[in-house]
Amino acid sequence: MTEMRISFEIQPDPPARLDKALARDVPDSANLSRSRLTKLLETGAVAVNGHVATSPKGKVAAGDRIVLTVAAPGESHIAGEPIPLDVVFEDDDLIVVNKPADMVVHPAPGTPRGTLVNALIHHCGDSLSGVGGEKRPGIVHRIDKETSGLLVAAKTDRAHHGLAAQFEAHSVDRHYRAICYGVPDANDPRLRGIRGTSFETGNVLRIQTELARHKHDRQKQAVVRSGGRHAVTRVRIVEPLGTPPVAALIDCWLETGRTHQIRVHLAHVGHGLIGDPVYGGRRKVSAAGVGATGVEAVRAFPRQALHAATLGFEHPVTGKMMQFEAPLPQDMAGLMAALRGAA
Repeated sequence: MTEMRISFEIQPDPPARLDKALARDVPDSANLSRSRLTKLLETGAVAVNGHVATSPKGKVAAGDRIVLTVAAPGESHIAGEPIPLDVVFEDDDLIVVNKPADMVVHPAPGTPRGTLVNALIHHCGDSLSGVGGEKRPGIVHRIDKETSGLLVAAKTDRAHHGLAAQFEAHSVDRHYRAICYGVPDANDPRLRGIRGTSFETGNVLRIQTELARHKHDRQKQAVVRSGGRHAVTRVRIVEPLGTPPVAALIDCWLETGRTHQIRVHLAHVGHGLIGDPVYGGRRKVSAAGVGATGVEAVRAFPRQALHAATLGFEHPVTGKMMQFEAPLPQDMAGLMAALRGAA
């Protein structure tokens, strides 16, 4: 089947514009977002009472018969691969996975295969009803290759549109667990003197800066005084690590979602993430605080100690509030155990 026809009637008291009436009355089973309906109008794939309609501002009345001619979703140019996935939740509209470290989210010239998208295309198969006319998952947010944790992807065009709107509005609840050098405590006067930092009730560190590409390394982000993108991160201490403490397990949550935001902000305030080869600095920790085992664990940790631990959003189709948690991965749990075991 190369195309399908979707027929329905305009219900009483329709909106003044055709595009809004279509968005209101199109059957949920069609899985068509408002943006997809607009494209169908632009391409002459919408008929009102047997006549092609192309203007989104057209008028309709209750009882008008609508026929949409929708091309069947084409196969993605990205190949599916049988890569194991840790699926936390899945229904007809979306899938939530716990991504391991060392997995890229989307294919790129340097990593054309072995990505999360390759795995999702294979796993979801025919349950992908199409995003933008192509049988692929809709990726609405990403986490770095070496960051583990929760990620949601859309399986339908409608879900993709709804999730993207929530991420754009910054209404998605996202908390990360990280292990940083030192302890970002309100009692540290040094922190209060750093531009963009303040403390809120409950010893919560608030970091507000502008972020932009680094002047000399285009792969990095940097804090800039002006001309960047507004970014706000909050940080709360979960557990100091070591005796005396040389590191901390922290809870980080985002008011904005910029590239490398947590990593850059923690480095900016002098508490870079353990294992971060770009921003962390590969600092040494004192054996007096964590013993030889802890020192070696920090030295050998192979990635930034960052995990997307919680993810909450409104289901884009049912409206139900969804909340998911993913425990610390084994490598971060092992690092914590080594840092607790002071000699």
